Amino acid sequence: MRKRELAAILVLGVCAGALAGQARGQSQPAAMTPMSGMEMGHAAAGVAAGVLKVTFGEKSAEWTQATLAALPHTTLTAYNAHVKANQTYTGVLLMSLLAAVGVPEKPHGNDLRLYLVAEGADGYKAVYSLAEVNPELHEGTVFVADTLDGTSLAGSGPFQLVAAGEKRPARWVRNLVAVRVLAAE
Repeated sequence: MRKRELAAILVLGVCAGALAGQARGQSQPAAMTPMSGMEMGHAAAGVAAGVLKVTFGEKSAEWTQATLAALPHTTLTAYNAHVKANQTYTGVLLMSLLAAVGVPEKPHGNDLRLYLVAEGADGYKAVYSLAEVNPELHEGTVFVADTLDGTSLAGSGPFQLVAAGEKRPARWVRNLVAVRVLAAE
């Protein structure tokens, strides 16, 4: 199967589990409910081109190239197996953006039920657990890049989700427009 089909199957499985729980009367806590217009299975509705929207329960925040550029940046070089070369990305730690909408920076207990769905403008989606994107729990670096080798990401949208430490960039999301934080049952 192609990578996008596998990712879609994974996302659909997560959605089916959530829907089954709701059918049994087990709804997500109000603080974990996806925002209107941002439900799973839909394209990133309500997100303007060139804007990254991060949601967690009732809270959301949006970043443009200018507002993201004003935040502290990290630079790292990662091997991209698709182009078979090292590439240098600069961007903002994803955990910094998640913390801005109330995601726990030092998760423990039930916080570890949290996962996120990162979506590109083309509908491509990738799923990460909170532990995978949190530097308190994981050595790999996951961040929202806005430059590649010193230039803007013009060819692949203003933002790209990059996960250093993965063998292949299968969960790297080009033209990133939305990140939704949800809770598993």
